[in-house]
Formats: sequence, structure tokens, C-alpha cells
Amino acid sequence: MGDMDTSITQNNDVYKTLLESTKAIPWRIDWKTMRFSYIGPQIEKLLGWSPESWQTVNEWAERMHPEDQQWVVDFCVAQSKAGVDHEADYRAMTKDGHYVWIRDVVHVVRDEQGEVEALIGFMFDITERKETEQKLLDLQKELEELSFKDGLTGIPNRRMLDKVLEEEWMTAKRHQQPLSLLVMDIDFFKQYNDCYGHIQGDDCLKQVAQTLTSAATRSRDFFARFGGEEFVMLLPETDNPAAVKIAERCQQLMMKLQISHQQSEVSQLLTISIGIGTIVPGPHDQLVDFVEQVDQALYRAKESGRNCIKAA
Repeated sequence: MGDMDTSITQNNDVYKTLLESTKAIPWRIDWKTMRFSYIGPQIEKLLGWSPESWQTVNEWAERMHPEDQQWVVDFCVAQSKAGVDHEADYRAMTKDGHYVWIRDVVHVVRDEQGEVEALIGFMFDITERKETEQKLLDLQKELEELSFKDGLTGIPNRRMLDKVLEEEWMTAKRHQQPLSLLVMDIDFFKQYNDCYGHIQGDDCLKQVAQTLTSAATRSRDFFARFGGEEFVMLLPETDNPAAVKIAERCQQLMMKLQISHQQSEVSQLLTISIGIGTIVPGPHDQLVDFVEQVDQALYRAKESGRNCIKAA
């Protein structure tokens, strides 16, 4: 009998050594009392709290990020009552007030009558994994933003414009609100590039983009690069007189910019031509036709000597 006791003790020592040498943190909770009957000493190295300080499930819940606390506790209690093994990812608070991402893997132990007797499990530090996941999400978001941004000027590009145009067109049609569109073109930009070079030409486009962006004053006003030296401003819930005022403001901003253009045939300074259109979309109106009409208005502004505004 003595040999058997010694063997059991040795086996227990082996299991204990194994448990306490792994990076995963083992623990056991008695279901009836909701008290920790064991937690691995590794917990202190990871979170700073001593094993003795883990008395009841209250310590476990209170040492959790406030945003995670409610749902994790509710989820784990519900799963445990149902006798279902489960796992949960949450942020555990360290003794000095920082947070570590934990994955808690829980096994439900039942007695001979099938009643829940205890919960045993392992806590894993998954902070590094979570940080990597977040970096990937941030990178994905950045790529999405880049795909909707013009690489040179940093303002929304044609792809984003098409998306917003479609949305605002449907909104204007549904609520029977006016929608105004400005299409702008830098006058004699090819000659500007030929005269000053492409590097200065690119810098010029950046300056124009940043300056004209400031003319879009409301949150839903939308300014984008249409391509080349063309820009577009979309003005929801804006009637024609208000849109004309914004077009005039764009021209004034260009004058204030004072970009020299020796090869221009209309001014010593860089100027823009603007086509403008306003519509309350009816059931038979098509977005593509409206954009075409405003584009034609820009063409007429160019035909009329440039540096002017023409309405569709």
C-alpha cells in the first residue's frame, strides 16, 4: 500500500511539474462554491496577481477589461450551466493596470449524476496573436482607403466618386432633393507641364486639390479627382444658386493660390473652367445622362474662352 501511495504522490508531482512548467496557465474552479481550488503560479508572471489572490470567480471577472466583462461572464456561465466545453478571448488586466489578451479554454467536469462539479481550464496569452490580427486589419483598412484615394493628391479618386455619386443620386431621388455637380478642369495644364516640368506639375495638382477641398464646407459635400487635371465636387441638397456660389468660391480660391502660369492664354495665373448642373432626379432620369450634361457644360466653358462657369 505504501508503494502505491508513493507512486501516486510521484505521479501527482510529475503532473504538477508539467502543469506548472507550461506557458499555459492551468486552473480549477469548484462549481458549487464558485471558488478557485487551483491556479497555476505562472499567473503571477503574466498578470502580476499572486495565485493566492485568485479566490473566487469575482476576482476573475473584476480583472477583466470593462468592455469584455459582461459578455464573457454571461457566456461562460451559460455554457457551463449547460455543461458545454467552451473558450473565450478577452482582455485581462495586469496588476499595474495594463491589459493582456487571454484565451480561456474551459472543460466542464460532471459528477456521476451528470451534475456540473467543476470547471477546469487553461489560460493562454494570445496578445501577440491579437496584435498581429489587428495589424492585418489595419493594413486591410489602409489598403481599402488607398484604393479609394488618389495616389498623388490624397483626395478621393474616381472609384470613390462613382460609389458616392450612386449613393447620393438614390438619396436625392428618394427624398426629391436637389443634387448639384461641379466638374472642373485646370486651364492649359498641358502647357503648364511643358513649361514647368512634370514634377512641378504634380506639385501644382496637389496644391489645387488641397485648396479646392476647402470649398466643400458641409460633411456630405464631396470633392474628388476625376482624372488628369479634372476635379469634381458633388453637393447634395444644394440648389443651383447655392452651387453657383460654391463654383465662384472655387475660382476665387484659385486666384488666391497665385500659381504662376506663363503659358496660359487667359491669365498670368493658373485658372479653372467649371461646368455646373443641378437636378432633382425624377423616375426616368439617369445618373449617366446628368453627368454627361455637366461634362458638356464644362466643354462649353472651355469653348467660351476658359476661366469661366457654364451651367448645364
